[in-house]
Amino acid sequence: MQQLAFQVELPIPYADAIDQVTNALQQKGFGVLTRIDVKATLKEKIDADFRPYVILGACNPRLAYRALTSEATFGLLLPCNVTVEETENGALVSIINPEAMLAAVDISSSPEIRETAGQARALLESVAKELLA
Repeated sequence: MQQLAFQVELPIPYADAIDQVTNALQQKGFGVLTRIDVKATLKEKIDADFRPYVILGACNPRLAYRALTSEATFGLLLPCNVTVEETENGALVSIINPEAMLAAVDISSSPEIRETAGQARALLESVAKELLA
């Protein structure tokens, strides 16, 4: 079974972690298309209290284009989600493993899609490693 996410604990404040993650993603060609403040959304929608937690929808346009031109339904798996959540010691960053996402769907039989997912995995895994540096 594939590892669902790469996780990194950062001993820095939550807001700083979001900035650091966003910058690390940009260095690897990913832009953040969406930013969902889960704590604020849950408070607003269902009056629930939740810890500081954000979902960043990251996309590498070159990889997305390659995947979409090979298989249009790949769009259902975009963008690659990254979460940042406040912890007692700083922040926990979780970065989706694109290969694990493909394991759940039929389009993984396409060599082009498998190769693109592998490239995305390598880039996203390097983001996780750089966050530790």
